[in-house]
Amino acid sequence: MKTITSFILLFFCCLPFHSRSQKIDTRVLIEDIQFLSSDQLEGRSATTEGNQKAASYIKERFKDLDLSSQFPDYTQSFSLNEDLDQEGHGENIIGFVPGFASSKIILIMAHYDHLGTKGKDIYNGADDNASGTAALLNMAAYFKENRPLHSILFAATDAEEEGLLGAKALLKDFPFPLNQIQLVVNMDMISRSEDNTLYAVGTRFYPQFKPFLEKSGKKSAIQLVFGNDGGKGELDWTNASDHGPFHKKGIPFIYFGVPDHKDYHKPTDTFKNIDQTFYTQACELILNSILEIDAALE
Repeated sequence: MKTITSFILLFFCCLPFHSRSQKIDTRVLIEDIQFLSSDQLEGRSATTEGNQKAASYIKERFKDLDLSSQFPDYTQSFSLNEDLDQEGHGENIIGFVPGFASSKIILIMAHYDHLGTKGKDIYNGADDNASGTAALLNMAAYFKENRPLHSILFAATDAEEEGLLGAKALLKDFPFPLNQIQLVVNMDMISRSEDNTLYAVGTRFYPQFKPFLEKSGKKSAIQLVFGNDGGKGELDWTNASDHGPFHKKGIPFIYFGVPDHKDYHKPTDTFKNIDQTFYTQACELILNSILEIDAALE
């Protein structure tokens, strides 16, 4: 018996670290991004049938997870007419996991819309932003099973490509007092990198989160890089995605993303061009960062 026990302990000790600690279900993650960037969704442009298919997919997942929501059928509808010269409405899909120690909120966001079709070309938007949306779904699954200290609101936003309209609508009609939001985590383009790096943007403004990001980064096989938030000689992604409207209200954010690549906003941003290993590692890194921050928030 002692020999068998020793063998079992040796077996588990020899497993790669990620095999013992992995929190993201890689199979489900890849299935999600593959569906969300498939031709049948026709690029997910706001108000289109393909966009509605994506929204329905997210709603069904939230229902299957038995998430709560502050909106009927998980849907926060908003008019596009106020901002665009077109008819119709957008839909933010909202799920919620209450914290067991606090009413403070971490808001996790990713936009699910993209550019639709142009002629015969389908702009599938695998990296932009099926990647962030699939990550959000899998993080919702994790936190449903592993209840956080602080409440987490999951927002799959619409019409980002039209000018951050879903984020603006969410900010305008947020279901809790805005001062309860301790951090906005936005994921937009996280599934590929030519140099194995993921950017964490926002610590120039909110340096209190940097130690927790650094701690998670040290455990990752990919490199976490800080910057691109308008520092000297840097790019400025401060208002480049759905975290922007919240930052303008003084609400802290961390934006995870990669630089524009050769397939950015082109029909070639397809599932086959993502890096599945990098993508999974990026999701793990982001989730571990959220866990570190959740444990540290007062």
